Amino acid sequence: MFRDYILTGMVGLRLLSGTIEICAALLMWYLGTVEKAFTVNAFLSLVGPLVLVSVTALGLTGMADSISIWKIFIILCGVGLILYGVHS
Repeated sequence: MFRDYILTGMVGLRLLSGTIEICAALLMWYLGTVEKAFTVNAFLSLVGPLVLVSVTALGLTGMADSISIWKIFIILCGVGLILYGVHS
């Protein structure tokens, strides 16, 4: 039962993220200039990593009883490296 709530949260966050991305793309098109589109894109660079970390945290919470602490650590390191690579 608890895992169903975790899964629903993960799916909901990804759907919200996708909706934000589509709305941002439409806003870029509506604004019509590269400068304004670039500003909207800068906002999106904050949304993506936040969703990644949130969905990963929910997933790890749901799997915490079935995987070892070492694997959780490895997953968290991988997410950290992704975030480092994106923002470096």
